[in-house]
Amino acid sequence: MPWPIGDNFTFSAVFLIYYKKGMMLMELFGLPLASIYLYALIISGILTILYVLFADVLHVDTGDGGLHFLNPVLIFAFITILSAGGYLFERLSSLHSLLILAISAVISLILVTLLNVFVLVPLSSAEESLVYKESDLRGRIGLVITSIPADGFGEVLIESASGRIAKPASSFDHEAIPNGTKVLVIQVKDGVLQVTVYQKNESLIPY
Repeated sequence: MPWPIGDNFTFSAVFLIYYKKGMMLMELFGLPLASIYLYALIISGILTILYVLFADVLHVDTGDGGLHFLNPVLIFAFITILSAGGYLFERLSSLHSLLILAISAVISLILVTLLNVFVLVPLSSAEESLVYKESDLRGRIGLVITSIPADGFGEVLIESASGRIAKPASSFDHEAIPNGTKVLVIQVKDGVLQVTVYQKNESLIPY
């Protein structure tokens, strides 16, 4: 129950509501809501930038199976848009603070949903299409772009649906393979393709 303090003030342990120039203003923990929205906007913006810069380093896994809404980008974007909308409405309108919060939340939810559907999901699908396993390269035909010595390493170029893949390679038969030769990938070991000269009638590939 709020405790009355005079004619124009009402106090509770968390909120302070008072009237000024015909408008109802609300404070949270002694701070105006506009300031709280501004601080939340700044903090969420900084966290968004840090996440974008260091997500690959931290190896953040957002999961699959309908858990895209747990993507930190979406969470930070929601808070950022909510804070920006709340700050602007608090500063420029005389709407009730709870109504401002509701409107800002709805706008933020709509924009974040559009961001997820039209930006993040297509980008995620594109990245998944570019991912390949090294085991998938076995049995593929490639072209030597750097000569492979008998007991050394060269480089082989493999064409794929997602583009060209250049990988280090060694000779499976321990025979030199000159530049420009078509080769067959026999196996992949420690990221290095072990290849042999490609022959059209060659069909035996160890697995």
